[in-house]
Amino acid sequence: MTRILISGGGIGGLALAQALRRTSLDVAVYERDPSPELRNQGYRIHIDRDGNAALAACLPQEVLDLARRTSGVNGDLVAGYTHQLEQLMAQVFTPTDDELTCVDRYTFRQGLLTGMADIVHFGQTVACYEVLASGRVRVDFAEGGSDEGDLLVGADGVGSAVRRQLLPHATVRDIGVRCLYGRMPLTGATDPLVPADFDRGFSWVADRTGYGAGFAPVRFRTPPGNGASDYLMTTLTATPERLGVSDEKLFRMAPEELWRLTIDATAAWHADVRELFAHADASTFFPITIRAGERVEAWEPGPVTLLGDAIHTMPPTGGVGANTALRDAQTLAGELTRGSSLVDAVAAYERVMLPRGFEVVDSSLRMAGQLFGTPSVSTGGSR
Repeated sequence: MTRILISGGGIGGLALAQALRRTSLDVAVYERDPSPELRNQGYRIHIDRDGNAALAACLPQEVLDLARRTSGVNGDLVAGYTHQLEQLMAQVFTPTDDELTCVDRYTFRQGLLTGMADIVHFGQTVACYEVLASGRVRVDFAEGGSDEGDLLVGADGVGSAVRRQLLPHATVRDIGVRCLYGRMPLTGATDPLVPADFDRGFSWVADRTGYGAGFAPVRFRTPPGNGASDYLMTTLTATPERLGVSDEKLFRMAPEELWRLTIDATAAWHADVRELFAHADASTFFPITIRAGERVEAWEPGPVTLLGDAIHTMPPTGGVGANTALRDAQTLAGELTRGSSLVDAVAAYERVMLPRGFEVVDSSLRMAGQLFGTPSVSTGGSR
């Protein structure tokens, strides 16, 4: 039986595993996190029409139904404002009831794990691989031990060990922006603080000094039963220079210190925005570096390939990173089950995945340049 090894149990890797576990292929997912609870990558994920189509293609009906039930209530607005809440732009769209427009990352990942207790192995980090004389691939784990398969899929994110070995020349660049994530619980006391339009989707607020902030609600259609409750995602973005904090210090700061940083940065903003940060849960704040993958040329297809951020890392601007990973999973699963040889299936996948992924990176970089107001973000990029 053909055996597929997937390095990384994030959204793309799990969607691929869900698609393949219903076939005659043998699948194993290896994830470095010791459990599905430990991951600071953000809170709310936007799902677009392409992402919805990919989920419908990859997930069995019961898992898709669960994802829909525990997704956020659909929004219909993306808007931009000055720091004094003067509206600069607004885009209204009308999703259908059976679409997902937003999900909580943790809840969504829990749903994608449904039925895969024997497939997903936590606490096992793929450190390196070797293509054997037989054409099979052996992976070695940082914690010790190994496994063999016929295909290795690197879905291990921006710091992908699989990418470093397969494409040592491929680079991921820091675009010079830091993002501080946090959440404000939505309760009877805080609900009235949310401006009406902020409750309709994604709202971007920025001043002229280099600070930007994003807000987006997650109001669960059905309580997920994992302890999660409704919240408003908050983000603050700026360059390290504007924050006035070195990376060495920033990434060692306690969540409460990061929360205080957002309070100080927005002290001159509209009172309604200040209230959102003031009532955020200080313990939920963490920083990330925003990065983008540099474009790479096609390589000789073989028994190792890449998926999602492991190959085309993109800024969160545009909200398309997860959707692109889901499309990768859909495309790769389709090729692997088409009946072609393994190498032909990988080649067909990469012919679609590479140009599509880096086109989305370029688009995300252009939007990042507009939002962050940093010319270096949108020039040089993945081109």
